[in-house]
Amino acid sequence: MEMLLGVFSAFGLSASAGLNAYIPLLVVGVIAHYFPNTLALNTPWDLIANPWILILLGILVIIEMLADKVPAVNHINDLIQTVVRPAAGAIAFAASAKVVTDINPILALACGLLVAGSVHAVKAVAVRPAVTATTAGAGNIPVSIAEDVVAFITSVAAIIIPLVMGIILLVIFSLVLSWWLRRTDKTQTA
Repeated sequence: MEMLLGVFSAFGLSASAGLNAYIPLLVVGVIAHYFPNTLALNTPWDLIANPWILILLGILVIIEMLADKVPAVNHINDLIQTVVRPAAGAIAFAASAKVVTDINPILALACGLLVAGSVHAVKAVAVRPAVTATTAGAGNIPVSIAEDVVAFITSVAAIIIPLVMGIILLVIFSLVLSWWLRRTDKTQTA
């Protein structure tokens, strides 16, 4: 059961990295630094809890949040984050407590990469262009703020209540899969 909770935690953290690359890493680092009994990071991932790394991650969170709220810059930021977010998701997944010791590190990195990359792809290719088109760009800032809030809440929940996070992620995955299957079926019958 403990391994399953670690996997749920890892999936939640990597999913939130698809929205904001640095928030889950900062949350993991802060919790591991200040509450090591709650989250113990294995080597080499324990470096995330280093105070200098936490300062760097804090600066990167601020830069990404600001860049994502400036028109035109947010599109450049999304392009750059196409590489950064999946990598951050892989790190967040692999760094999660007890996952690396129970799951092959390469598999853990690949899972994190795929989860964060998928979330980022949906955000950058489907959600943001639709918001821009339907609101003439006015909806991008509120949506960006909402994404940051969701990334933070998801990151904290993934560590504090991983079972609930796992259930939520399974429900979301099921809904998205169902929507995609219906959409694919409609396009094939048309």
